[in-house]
This record gives sequence, structure tokens and C-alpha cells, in this order.
Amino acid sequence: MTDRSSIQTKKRWVVKVGSALLTNDGEGLHRETIVNLAEQVAFLRDKGTEVILVSSGSVAAGVSQLGMTTRPSKLNELQAAAAVGQASLVRHYEEAFQPFRINTAQVLLTHSDIANRERYLNAKSTLMRLLELDVLTVINENDTVATDEICFGDNDSLGSLVANLVEADLLVILTDQDGLYTSDPRSNSDAELLHEVHANDDSLMAMATGGTSIGRGGMVTKLSAAQIASRSGASTIIANGREKKILERLYHGETLGTLLLASDRVTSKKQWMAGQMRIAGKVTIDEGAAKVLLQAGRSLLPVGVLQVDGDFKRGELISCVTEAGVEIARGLSNYSASEADQLKGRPSEKIAEILNYSGDHELIHRDNLVLL
Repeated sequence: MTDRSSIQTKKRWVVKVGSALLTNDGEGLHRETIVNLAEQVAFLRDKGTEVILVSSGSVAAGVSQLGMTTRPSKLNELQAAAAVGQASLVRHYEEAFQPFRINTAQVLLTHSDIANRERYLNAKSTLMRLLELDVLTVINENDTVATDEICFGDNDSLGSLVANLVEADLLVILTDQDGLYTSDPRSNSDAELLHEVHANDDSLMAMATGGTSIGRGGMVTKLSAAQIASRSGASTIIANGREKKILERLYHGETLGTLLLASDRVTSKKQWMAGQMRIAGKVTIDEGAAKVLLQAGRSLLPVGVLQVDGDFKRGELISCVTEAGVEIARGLSNYSASEADQLKGRPSEKIAEILNYSGDHELIHRDNLVLL
């Protein structure tokens, strides 16, 4: 494994803070928590660590301010609550960081900002420039305009994608739980806290638990976030944000929460592809094609495709699954769904004859494909 003292060498942190922490379990924004968080972020910055905050809480804050008894289910009511709560949330952060003379910025993102390659690169450029300007950026999902089809669904996923965007060294997810346990500690007194594991350990997902009524992300989303962050080389710590000076103690190497170690860093383009949660379609591939992708690192040819699903266009991101339904890769298709359906199972030499034009030999070129 690794020595926790090496956390001090991780120079760029993305810190995600959950709704339950910021809103005192749904009872409006908790000013003391935000002030304490600002003090800890200021500490990290004094140590030379760059920090970006991914903050939940806008909807929950708005729900409280509007006197709603429960989180609404209708989209327009959620967006209205977000609009009210976001203004209050940003004001609280700005006031909390003023004593430290730290300038703050607000960035709101939707899934379409990440799914579109050009907008992804633009968001990356903006965030990197804010880091250069020594501005503390607070990021949230743009709940006011996001719809069911394009929303992240939870800020854990948003945190991991931001970690990819800014090429962070560490993602810290602060929650109201102590970390990842072998089973749900609320129902099993024998559950053990896992202190250090690999983010891509297949056995971890079975240990995860569901979400709360306040936030949308449970332990499942936190594990998924750690796996996405891992692809860009960022390790993840899931820790209890109610622990006193939690960020400072993590910086000093104290064994708190669960450290999920990253795999090898992949290219920025492949980070983007692997991190997408909206897939335009999928192709089912045979055993031979799966072996070529996984073991030889080669392109996907039409001859290895058994079935085509979805209505994707040329250049859109599609999923590659085995006959057993296991997703093993994602990539940018060189052909539309209708063209891919015509080409499935056929050798590349027949492409021009089938489509009446000479296209790429590969359905997905290896440079545009990432293994999962």
C-alpha cells in the first residue's frame, strides 16, 4: 500500500462537501460548518496545496428557506429551490473566506458541459486559469437549468469529473460517514472500516450502501467517483466531515476515513471518455474482439461486432459490452448506428462495398478507445 504521509506531496486537491454536512441534516445552511471548512482550506493553501471545492447544498438550503418540509420531487420545484439556495450558499462561502483574503469564484456545471468535448476543454481552461489566479473556486451542479436527462445525479460524480478536469492529485469526499465499511455499520455491529484499498477493487461495490433523503449520493456513488478519479491518477479519501479539522488531519497523514488508491493515469482525452455517464449507444462484441481489446490494446473492427443498440451518430461515445453484458470499453464511433448495424460481423475490406463510400477500417480506433 502507501504511507499516508505522502498525502502532503499531493499538491492539487478537489474537496467535495455533502449536503448533510453543510445544511446540518437539512435544517438550512450551517454557518459554523462553512466557517470551519474555510479555515481548513486556508490552512491547506498556506501549505502550498491548491484546492477546488465541489459543494452540495443549494437545493437543501433552498428547501429550508422556502419552508418546504421535504425535498420536492417535481423538477421545476427542485430548480426553484436550487435558485434560492445557490445565492445563499455562495454568499456564505464568500463571507467565510474574506478573513483569509481569499477571493472566491462560483462555477456551475451541467452534464452537457462535460459531455461536449469543446465545452469540456473550455471548462478545463477556465478552472486552470482560476487556479493560476489563486482564486478559490466553488463548483456545484447547475440544478437551476439541469434536467433529469442531463443532470449528474449527485455531486460525488461531479467531484470526480472535476478532478479529471483539473488533473487533481487527490479527491476528498467529506460526508457524514466515517468511510467505507465491509457492510452497513448501521445494521451490522461487526462491520469494519476499510482504511486503505484500491479504487478499482471489484469487491468494494458489494459493500456500498444507499443514499439519504437529504443528498442524492450514497456510498455507491462515492465508490464510482473514486473509480472515475482513479483514471486520471487521483486517489480518493472518503472521510467524516464532522471530525474536527478533518482536512488538516488528513494532510498530516492521520489514518482517518478510507483511502482509495488510484490506478495509472490515462490521457486527458481518455479520462474524458471514461468519465462520461451519458452513452449514445452500445455494441455487443464477440469473445475474440473482447480479447483483442483487453489483451492486445488494438482497435475494434466491425467484424467483431454482434449487435448494435441505440441511435448514435458518427463521433459519439458508445459502450462496448461482452456477450454476457459486461462493459469493457468506451470509445468514439467512426460510424453512425445504422452504418454500424450494416457493417457488424463483416470484414473491413467490405466497408466501401456496403456503404458505397470508403470509410475508416475501424469501428473505434484504439486512440479513441478507453478500457474500463
